[in-house]
Amino acid sequence: MSSDEITRSAEEIRRSADEIGRSVGEIRRSALPLAAPEDLDPLLARIGDARHVLIGEASHGTRDFYSWRAALTRRLIEEKGFRFIGVEGDWPDCERVHRSVTRPGAEDPYDALYAFARWPTFMWANEEVVEFCRWLRRWNETQPADRRCGFHGLDVYSLWDSLHAVRGYAARHLPGQMETVMRAVHCFEAYGHDPQQYGMMTRLTPESCEKEVVGLLAAVDRATPDDETGFAARQNAEVVAGAEEYYRAMVGGGPESWNIRDIHMADTLDRLTDFYGDDARGVVWAHNTHIGDARATDMAAAGMTNLGQLVRERHGEDDVVLVGFGTHRGTVVAADRWGGRAEVMEVPPARAASLEAVLHGSGLERALFIVPEAGDRPAWYDRPMGHRAVGVVYHPERERWGNYVPTALGRRYDAFIWLDRTEAVHPLHEEPSDEKEMETYPSAV
Repeated sequence: MSSDEITRSAEEIRRSADEIGRSVGEIRRSALPLAAPEDLDPLLARIGDARHVLIGEASHGTRDFYSWRAALTRRLIEEKGFRFIGVEGDWPDCERVHRSVTRPGAEDPYDALYAFARWPTFMWANEEVVEFCRWLRRWNETQPADRRCGFHGLDVYSLWDSLHAVRGYAARHLPGQMETVMRAVHCFEAYGHDPQQYGMMTRLTPESCEKEVVGLLAAVDRATPDDETGFAARQNAEVVAGAEEYYRAMVGGGPESWNIRDIHMADTLDRLTDFYGDDARGVVWAHNTHIGDARATDMAAAGMTNLGQLVRERHGEDDVVLVGFGTHRGTVVAADRWGGRAEVMEVPPARAASLEAVLHGSGLERALFIVPEAGDRPAWYDRPMGHRAVGVVYHPERERWGNYVPTALGRRYDAFIWLDRTEAVHPLHEEPSDEKEMETYPSAV
């Protein structure tokens, strides 16, 4: 985007905000009360028979987003029979949580979540997720095995953990495939245990582990049974393949690595839906930047797609509901650099002319918005405004220049939960000090 285009875009956002400032009455009339889980009834009605409900968050470190997302998910499980939750987390770590909530006698979900070690651990190793997972365990104890609700990771980062999981599975169940699996292991070992180093070296030489990974994926896919452990082994192989491609693309910059990551998450969601059965319905927990349709933001112009867009395109908008979140100010857990010490930071009042500033100006402390059909909704839903996005790396003092995604709310989401003031999550432990992986493109979300 040229400087002139950026200037015009900024001017358009300012004009739109001025127009919305004159439409506070429309905003207040659009708002539905939100004080207790029962107030989510209109959203449950909007979801109806949709099979995919993607629930966002405006930051990874805000308690209120986690709590309301959990409240909605509980109702989807209890009242609509949703069978699994796919989160913006690593498959191996989340597989341990899955076992803790679905298998009688397994470890407490607290212990499974406390074991998360890859930075940023606070995304999932926090008291809010423990509370939900303990509830999910109790719920599953009342259900037959084939109706329990699972908990799974959608993300692509866990190259080494997934590779080791495949090796362990092959050693126990696929001795005939061990040679193929070990070729992939030995190839990556040549680069040490640092995915960043692997990506950088493949930029300097034509050699990579792509061929070995393709062989591993084919061998595991061909030889594993269709039971839960076989599915987990295949998914770990898919993660190895996705991570290999992701880390090669990341060092080149640009949108490619972002797209690889979100396509992997969408593919994993589809595999989970197929595994759970024809009538399975799933919930996704991820950042707004992943679940809000990229076509309603400036991401599309930058060549980026995302999970929300892909799921709508693959399954149709009638079968998908995207739920976003927003806040005006409060506190958040984040760090000032990738791999740094996470801390509670102040979230300053939202930038002038942003969606959050406009909603704050309406005087609403909490509200639920159900987006009406296009052509039958107040104009403010379709006016472009900056919409705040806080990543795991955050610099509040720089909000004047960043952290806002130009957004048409009514096209990005199907529903939106507004919480004027919010508080930070409660991490279970401090971060590990030896994190080496690279920051996610473009803003650590």
